[in-house]
Amino acid sequence: MTDKKPGKRTTLVHGGTRRSQYGEVSEALFLTQGFVYDTAEAAEQRFIKAGEDEFIYARYGNPTVRMFEDRMAAICGYEDAFATASGMAAVNGALMALLKAGDHVVSSRALFGSCLYVLENVLARFGVEITLVDGTDNAAWEAAIRPDTALVFLEAISNPTLEVIDLKHVVDVAHRNGAKVVVDDAMATPIFSYASACGADICVISTTKHVDGQGRMLGGVVCGDRETIRGSIETYMKHTGAALNPFSAWVHLKSLDTLDLRVRAQAAGALRIAAELEKHPKVSRVSYPGLPSHPQHAVAMQQAESGGTVLAFDIAGGREASFAFMNALRIFSISNNFADSKSIVTPPAFTTHQRVPQEQKDILGITPGLVRLSVGLEDPDDLLADLMQALENA
Repeated sequence: MTDKKPGKRTTLVHGGTRRSQYGEVSEALFLTQGFVYDTAEAAEQRFIKAGEDEFIYARYGNPTVRMFEDRMAAICGYEDAFATASGMAAVNGALMALLKAGDHVVSSRALFGSCLYVLENVLARFGVEITLVDGTDNAAWEAAIRPDTALVFLEAISNPTLEVIDLKHVVDVAHRNGAKVVVDDAMATPIFSYASACGADICVISTTKHVDGQGRMLGGVVCGDRETIRGSIETYMKHTGAALNPFSAWVHLKSLDTLDLRVRAQAAGALRIAAELEKHPKVSRVSYPGLPSHPQHAVAMQQAESGGTVLAFDIAGGREASFAFMNALRIFSISNNFADSKSIVTPPAFTTHQRVPQEQKDILGITPGLVRLSVGLEDPDDLLADLMQALENA
């Protein structure tokens, strides 16, 4: 290796590698919940302060998990990371670790249903004041963020309507007021993530999505500066049990080898499919940040090189037409996940966002005819043919 910083693909393959005394090529899987010490004095010392490659208990850390954490921190542009059992464990842990009763949080209104639940039903119940804003309105952020605001939370690209937030502007406003910024980056993908480049303090990712990306493992990660990650984040996580299982971490590590290749192929397919759907007479609206017709296309392309692997569109005819369309698909699977190697179709109004109040759905544009499309690794020509034949049945 030269002194030059390695590229993202090299980091995805080699970042954070720790080899045992056996010199294995593939990352080692340490399926152990505990560790032993040579002496009682050594045990005492490790509990006082563990070294970088010293471990106490798998809920606190594990060599396999630490490799995954180091690699994710490197590709997302942060100093450190803590891996969690799921994406929502990462979201909940980051928010709970950084907030206390009486704090004020400003969040974008367009969020995944479970994120809204954590904000409005969990944090609010424990005395945290929540203010929801239109994330695409810069003036709304400026009006809502106060000198006593502790934290700002948002999805860089919202689920399921794919609104794009001017992240640099939000970070600037938040930091002027002394607030930390936590970004949910699941839709942006680790490959096209721009949270660190825009100055966000914490980046949260559901690694269930693109990282595993093959329908096998739940996982999540919280990335940030070392002091915060190994301070309040790790302390909260290790005492509440949200740590990632070592086997899941090992599977994630092997998935990272191909992450860049997979995501770029999926994103290219998503752009092509979005452009074709936009021309179809039965489709009333297509939302994909890579399309010039997207309301935030300019800021989306300033922040990232791609619009990602997911798009959403409205089928004229509402629930009946959208259900007929989904039932007629032959390659796409009906599921509530996204970012898988298999293409997936989801009706958000009746699944992931079913319990969101109708008034909120109306504001967000989650209509009965809205379909979220996650583009996989199948041949784009086959996916387009499947979509077109299904639209004929809508």
